[in-house]
Amino acid sequence: MKIELPAAVLLTLFMSGPARAAMLGDAEATFLDQLVTASAVLEQRCVGYEVDGAGSVQFGARLLGSTDAAMAMIDAYAAAIKARDGESSDPGKFRPEVSDAAGKTFRRVRTDLIRNPKRACADYGDASVDRGLLRRY
Repeated sequence: MKIELPAAVLLTLFMSGPARAAMLGDAEATFLDQLVTASAVLEQRCVGYEVDGAGSVQFGARLLGSTDAAMAMIDAYAAAIKARDGESSDPGKFRPEVSDAAGKTFRRVRTDLIRNPKRACADYGDASVDRGLLRRY
């Protein structure tokens, strides 16, 4: 009896554990990008915006399929921030691929916010409000 495996399964079998772990899915990458963008708006103290925690989890759950998955990504991002700041965090929550992707997004968004604060705060802040990650006050 001959068993044929799809190419994706074969690739997964041959990839090492760390290599498999180092990839973000499309939904994860999208949620992380939006989460980091919203946090950059807050970090740069764009006037009129505050975090919408419930909205963030709901947005993540819609993208990732569950509130648990959304909270896991939020926790992974929090662990990445702590690691970058030299603070201790739960090593089980730290994901290097989240840290790498978050760092790239944060640098890009922060650069825009510094170069043109009024426009970038409005653009990124309003987009984050539309997605439910931030709310206006």
